[in-house]
Amino acid sequence: MNATACFHCGEPAAGSPPITLTLDGRERHFCCQGCKAVCQTIRAEGLEGFYQLRTEAAATPQALTETEREQIRELDHPLVQQAFVAPVSGGLEAQLLIGGITCAACIWLLENHLAKQPGVVSFSVNHSTQRARLVWNPEQTRLSDLLLAIHQLGYSARPYQPDDAEQALQSEKRSALIRLCVAGLGTMQSMMLAFPLYFELISDLSPDFIQLFRWFSLLVATPVVLYSAAPFFRNALRDIRGRHLTMDVPVATAIGLAYLASAWVTVFGGDEVYFESVCMFTFFLSLGRYIEMQARYRAGLTGNALGAIQPRIATLVEGDQIRVVPVHQLREGDLIRVKPGETLPVDGEIVSGRSTLNEAALTGEYLPETRKPGDLGHAGSINGEGPLTVRVIRTGANTRLSGILRILDRVQAEKAPVARMADRIARVFVSRVLIVAPLVWLGWWYMGADNAFDITLSVLVVTCPCALSLATPTAITSATMHLRKLGFLPTRGHTLESLSTVDTVVFDKTGTLTRGELSLVTVKTFGHLSEARCLELAAGLEQYSEHPIARALQSRHPAPVRDVRNHIGDGLSGLLDGRKLFIGHSDFLKQKVAGAMPSWRSDNGLEVWLADEHRWLACLVLDDEPRPDAAETIATLKARGLRTLLLSGDRSGHVDRIAKMLGIDEAIGQASPEDKLATLQRLADEGRTLMMVGDGLNDLPSMAGARVSVAMGSAADLTRLKADAVLLNGQPRQILAALDTSRATRRIIRQNMTWALAYNVCALPLAAAGLVPPWLAAIGMSLSSLFVVLNALRLGRSRSGSPAGKTTPGLVGANPAA
Repeated sequence: MNATACFHCGEPAAGSPPITLTLDGRERHFCCQGCKAVCQTIRAEGLEGFYQLRTEAAATPQALTETEREQIRELDHPLVQQAFVAPVSGGLEAQLLIGGITCAACIWLLENHLAKQPGVVSFSVNHSTQRARLVWNPEQTRLSDLLLAIHQLGYSARPYQPDDAEQALQSEKRSALIRLCVAGLGTMQSMMLAFPLYFELISDLSPDFIQLFRWFSLLVATPVVLYSAAPFFRNALRDIRGRHLTMDVPVATAIGLAYLASAWVTVFGGDEVYFESVCMFTFFLSLGRYIEMQARYRAGLTGNALGAIQPRIATLVEGDQIRVVPVHQLREGDLIRVKPGETLPVDGEIVSGRSTLNEAALTGEYLPETRKPGDLGHAGSINGEGPLTVRVIRTGANTRLSGILRILDRVQAEKAPVARMADRIARVFVSRVLIVAPLVWLGWWYMGADNAFDITLSVLVVTCPCALSLATPTAITSATMHLRKLGFLPTRGHTLESLSTVDTVVFDKTGTLTRGELSLVTVKTFGHLSEARCLELAAGLEQYSEHPIARALQSRHPAPVRDVRNHIGDGLSGLLDGRKLFIGHSDFLKQKVAGAMPSWRSDNGLEVWLADEHRWLACLVLDDEPRPDAAETIATLKARGLRTLLLSGDRSGHVDRIAKMLGIDEAIGQASPEDKLATLQRLADEGRTLMMVGDGLNDLPSMAGARVSVAMGSAADLTRLKADAVLLNGQPRQILAALDTSRATRRIIRQNMTWALAYNVCALPLAAAGLVPPWLAAIGMSLSSLFVVLNALRLGRSRSGSPAGKTTPGLVGANPAA
């Protein structure tokens, strides 16, 4: 780490004067006081090993405002805790979602730090899901104190509440894993018993000993059939009742017939048993289903979809009394109080108060809008600066946010034709298998063959679509593991295959191609003060504000400004050495400053003016700047012949400027969620195959309307839940790696499908001719599946090209240590 980089987080340490701390005889630099304080806390607790263990730079800590502290304190309210806290032995338990974790050393630091807090019974973090389980004694500490202790290290923590859909999916995954293990154990045991007999490895066995082997094999195979194979039987029975044939019908038929025939031979006598074939058959089929389920499980992103968007409680105003109530109890006409930093739980009209509302989640506009009595506020908007009293107009399913979700559900339903086509292909395949198998049995029975049943069973096993079912999910899973290491996580089974057909990439602006936060672009001074001094004065005023502008100046050394007053919607004023200072928009300062306003204007971003009561001092231009790799990504996409489009709810002027900077083909600004969807539908009607990259709730309908939707890692939980892929590290250039990998994935899938079909075509006549016994058919099916799996695993070893088209080292391994 170089001398000008922050020792804690790795960001540039460009503060003036420099922020330093002497550690082990060496002077370390920090980008802000927050990083320095975290480092001091880590050393004070004897956890400095964190800096030796980490493989990634730590997250930059953000100082909590008083409003944010109050919101954390509200989590101690019993009504709030009803939703996510459960009593356990030794205290209370809560599931938390931890933000800011970059490597395993972060978990080590968190677990050791929390272990030192009074009242903590246990605390553990899951690295893959970034969820934590916290058990504490409420008589010794409060939940808010422990969450503040997490924030003290620069991480974030909030309650995690899985929705009903995820709980059902987790239960399904757990049951499938147990069934797979039972089938695997049964396969190993039955093969240990069967192989010595098949290959005459053991000679001179008495009939009684062989019968003992058969009874033991029956004992092993029974739980495999009754438990592991139960889903196949249930699904087959459902399909037969509904007259809708799927691959489960021949699978269940083969397993059931083989097991019943083997049990009959074991009890009443006969020549052949097929217990090992039954177990092997069930195991490989279950393995294929489990891999497919893993692709649908989505790496834990399905949880807490609405928790961070719509509050569960609200502050109800009844005359002179206020009380906390669940949101679902609110009715039209009720008055609620919304504090600064809180999220509006309903659509309503502002009755009293003046503040700014951040509606980025709904509109994509990254700058807060001023709201006054008579204006409307929508559920999902975040109150910025002042308390508001809001009269409820719409609640629950009637809010604008719910309307966006209804559009989303309707558009997602339009993706069904592909699924219907797959069902038709499966029905045709299964119907042919069910016709061929009885005909084979009738033919051999008519010719007086004693092994007609064996031959029929071999046909059913050989025609099992195991390799076909593994061909796509194993390739997708292997490619997914590879891309996840790069920070691109496909969350739907069709994503990678669909990516290979994309010819148009549509980007949202705020938080996607740009950072999603204001940063200082230009400083223009007009007096005798230097640029550095003007920034110190601005930081001294803004250090008491919760506005996004204040965050852009956090790394600056603040001047000791006192008596700071917030003029909501206008700016700030304060005193320094008896001199009045003002910062805000030009109309506000014109009323406060005696001198004439400079004629200088900026074409870019937001102008924030600084002045004293006599003269204008400086103009600070802030803007939402493009991400470092955005221009390179756009250039590479265009070089590959893909069309690019910028589609944003932000003001048109800023959208056009960003598009011009990045070289994007077309830009559309001030687009509502409905406008975005209409634009994508127009492009689709032109024959375009679309990828949509976004991060806000306002992007959800258009993301669902695209062939492939990609959400940024910083996006809201609901956006990530509904997307087809997530850019975990927020780097647009990883889209290029995803496109490369998708082409390789499509090639592997075609190879696998060709092999599986060729195997079935060649093996079927051999089995029908009586040349393949059932056990060999099961082994052949297994080898075919193994070939498919090994071929798919090659995707995990491939190295995608970098944006420059060169091989990038370290794409498959871990990232270089910070």
